[in-house]
Amino acid sequence: MKKLILLSIIVLIISSCKEKAKEFKGIEIEEEVLAEQKPEWVMLFDGTSLDNWRGYLKDEMYDEWTIEDGAMVFTPSEEGGKNIITKKAYTNFELSLEWKISEGGNSGIFWSVYEDQKFKEAYQTGPEIQVLDNERHPDALANPKFHQAGALYDMVQPEQDVCNQAGEWNLCEISINHKTNEGSVTLNGVKIVEFPLHGEKWDAMVENSKFKGWEGFGKHQTGHIGLQDHSDKVWFKNIKIKEL
Repeated sequence: MKKLILLSIIVLIISSCKEKAKEFKGIEIEEEVLAEQKPEWVMLFDGTSLDNWRGYLKDEMYDEWTIEDGAMVFTPSEEGGKNIITKKAYTNFELSLEWKISEGGNSGIFWSVYEDQKFKEAYQTGPEIQVLDNERHPDALANPKFHQAGALYDMVQPEQDVCNQAGEWNLCEISINHKTNEGSVTLNGVKIVEFPLHGEKWDAMVENSKFKGWEGFGKHQTGHIGLQDHSDKVWFKNIKIKEL
């Protein structure tokens, strides 16, 4: 009888161990699935190729955009309007890049750019995060500081000025998530701007800006990322994106 009881206990222990093993195996499989689903960073510019970019309303890149020492460089010419965009369109993402601006310079980073011949410039549809020499450009002196580096141009001012001086690199991280209706800008490790992306609050910001009444401005959740020709020399590098 004792042997029978002992045998029953051993069987129960073995069975329990098998169930635990199944549970652990299930956890491992779930972790593998989550790892596969985790979004990865994709390089849009790695310092060697402009293949992910083209001119706005064009099939090729403008000659004014070149590569020097691992950086994408815009050198202005007499004719303006040489904005560039990503070949791919994006909706929800985190964008990370480094920029530096020439003395007294001005440029910008667009998102949700919608291409149509009736919109001659990328800024007619795509909201802009400002790139600026805060020390020398007069736009940085206006109040509210809607035109300061890192601002959601003409709509939301930075909470503080953390911009490095002209000729020095700035790390800019832009988050656009229409699923949560949250956008933000982090400059040199400090989150300085937060804003909604659609709805009544967004509409109110547009209504109180220079973009009031613009037909296509901020209307498209999916669009291209763009870099601006503002007739000043500007550099970009380490451009990468993670879709959300």
